[in-house]
Amino acid sequence: MRLILYSKPGCHLCEGLQEKLEQIVETQNFASLQLEIRDITIREDWFAKYEYEVPVIYLSNHRGAEGAEEEIIEVPLPRPSPRASVQQLEQMLRKYLAN
Repeated sequence: MRLILYSKPGCHLCEGLQEKLEQIVETQNFASLQLEIRDITIREDWFAKYEYEVPVIYLSNHRGAEGAEEEIIEVPLPRPSPRASVQQLEQMLRKYLAN
């Protein structure tokens, strides 16, 4: 599974959330989770979609039967409060990973 963070340079909310997510992904509890940072300023479609929305988090999962084409499912997650602790973010992620 992959956690995708859409962000942009100079965004303090993005930087704070990225730092917390990096801490979470580094723990053994989330060893199977990868963090991907997507800078919205490098693609016009990302910028147009997320210019006023960053930071935005998606949970991405690959699904597909063996030998069949994989389907990538990206589920948007609610934006956490900038004041959310690492533990609160972990709880939120556990909730969505369980589904």
